[in-house]
Amino acid sequence: MKEAIKNLAERIEKTISVIQTEEATKNAYIMPFLQLLGYDVFNPLEVVPEFTADVGSKNGEKVDYAIVLNGQPAILIECKMCANELNVNNESQLLRYFHTTAAKFAILTNGVTYKFYTDLVEPNKMDLNAFMTINLRDYDKINYSELAKFHKEKFDADNIRKTADMLKCSNSIKRILNDEFTSPSEEFVRMIFKKMDTTASIFTEKQKEKLTPLVKSALENMISEKVKANLDAALKTTTEAQIASDAVHETVLGADTGVVTTQDEIDAYNIIKAIAVELVAPDKVVMRDAKSYCAILFDDNNRKPICRLFFNNPEKKSIVVFDGPQEERIAINNLHDIFELKERILAAIKKYQADLSVPVSENNQVSQS
Repeated sequence: MKEAIKNLAERIEKTISVIQTEEATKNAYIMPFLQLLGYDVFNPLEVVPEFTADVGSKNGEKVDYAIVLNGQPAILIECKMCANELNVNNESQLLRYFHTTAAKFAILTNGVTYKFYTDLVEPNKMDLNAFMTINLRDYDKINYSELAKFHKEKFDADNIRKTADMLKCSNSIKRILNDEFTSPSEEFVRMIFKKMDTTASIFTEKQKEKLTPLVKSALENMISEKVKANLDAALKTTTEAQIASDAVHETVLGADTGVVTTQDEIDAYNIIKAIAVELVAPDKVVMRDAKSYCAILFDDNNRKPICRLFFNNPEKKSIVVFDGPQEERIAINNLHDIFELKERILAAIKKYQADLSVPVSENNQVSQS
């Protein structure tokens, strides 16, 4: 899906200046997007254009598309021209349509930005705030695991609603924290004051004026120090990495082994190690290369694999993460894709930390996916 999104994003960059109407936006951007989600845009029983959504006395009002599954509308889609910003007026229009149908999800889009809605606050009434927003031109930041849940083959309304609730809460928390980091509120500063070891017992206007800039500065410093600590930990073994880097085109395990460690393998190892420092010291994560794959091990123990890198074919890279009983090769397009596997990599490490692992034989076969 990621590669298809990237291709669509590249098309948008090349053609957006010539797309001048809503109809052109639908044909050039929105219909291809629905296709990559597995829907047959040429089947009017599945993707229904101009779906009638009667709103009170306004009979015959139509929403641009309705995706129909099992004979019932599942997703309503309201489209705007790509040059138009999505605003509150568009949302209120979609909100009117939402409660008149059985659909539990709605999408507001201009072909570039897609805003996903459901009815978490009040049943059958669309929430005012989207639980997920994606921008195709910023495709590296898209949450592909969540977007994939809207694929026709994986669509499960109950599962998506559970995720939507968590996403909405997470987005709210991030927004609140970001607001507090940018400009600490009086309530936040007051909470800090109450927890401080200070001789003052009353939170006065003078205390507020004194503490507010200090709280803001402390938050900024804390974040900077945390980022620096993670980077320092990940790069702690600089000498080791430099030696490995110098050996990119040399055999690492000896001339007779035929093993060559590539720069991509070294870079992937450093990414995995940077992820791992959330749980363990970086020296607990060790790279051991072989002819057919490059192993990333916990505690330098080949019976405790974290990942295996299959990078011998530069055009078809894949990775296995040992976070569960099933071994599955996961295709990656570039090394940044490894960050999307962060939770699985951490889960693999936690498994060994808890000493609950099942040893994995080096001869185990890995299934293709």
